[in-house]
Amino acid sequence: MHTKSVVIFGSGGQLGVELVRVFKQRGFDVTGLNRSSVDITDSTAVENSLARADPSMVINAAAYNQVDVAEKEPMAAYMANALAVRNLAMACRQVDALLVHFSTDYVFDGTAGRSYTEEDATHPLGAYAVSKLAGELYAQAYLDRTLVIRTSGVFGIGGLNTARGNFIELMLRLAAGKHPIRVTEDHVASPTYAPALAERTAAIVERGLTGLFHVGGGTAISWFEYAKLIFKAAGLQPELQATNEREYRTAARRPRYSALSNGKMERCGVPPMPPLADAIRDYLEVRRSGTSTPLRNA
Repeated sequence: MHTKSVVIFGSGGQLGVELVRVFKQRGFDVTGLNRSSVDITDSTAVENSLARADPSMVINAAAYNQVDVAEKEPMAAYMANALAVRNLAMACRQVDALLVHFSTDYVFDGTAGRSYTEEDATHPLGAYAVSKLAGELYAQAYLDRTLVIRTSGVFGIGGLNTARGNFIELMLRLAAGKHPIRVTEDHVASPTYAPALAERTAAIVERGLTGLFHVGGGTAISWFEYAKLIFKAAGLQPELQATNEREYRTAARRPRYSALSNGKMERCGVPPMPPLADAIRDYLEVRRSGTSTPLRNA
């Protein structure tokens, strides 16, 4: 086993592409795998791929994240977000690798009215959220040593190349149209810049830390205020209107206040996340320049 070898599942996603870049920069031997290379819901395929690579660490950035669609197809969400993590955990146990798994702020119900810490009780509100919490439990069930990182509203330049994009891309697309843009003002999260999340993940790993960590964007903000920040940074002035949960019904219930506290991470000596306004500016700069290297303050 190479002591600095890592297999990254979901390497083509917004977070995955940044994890590949960051871990390569830090001298790791990186194998990036996406859905077309290995189906993580296939336990034999997972076991074989890890037996071949024999890594010291496995990072799972693959996920089913269609929150509303999951209400119609809960098993698809559960296969990808829960049973697939069980496959990874069991295969990691075979090769004695550390499993780093990403989870979500949606494991909370959002009723606390403040940023959540790792000690807060979970209470998922729908099929997607249940599947993600189950993934955390499977990771912890089969391995003595895991690192579970919960995050929130990830956005990165990889969103330009993925079917679902991200919130910034959605807002820019809507701004190009002629209609008023309606965004909910009564749901608060902590949007997280993928390059910064990848850097903090590496910093946590290199400190030898395991267990559960929250790595959100560091700014608790409503989606409406987030949209305002995006348009300000982009120099756009579309007609933006606030809406709320009563007016804008979705198939899945969402936590109203699911921002994450990064206090534990920072107490462990990991640098704080960059301010959200800076992260948005970085994102737009990288998007304009066409380079995939984020700017200094990520």
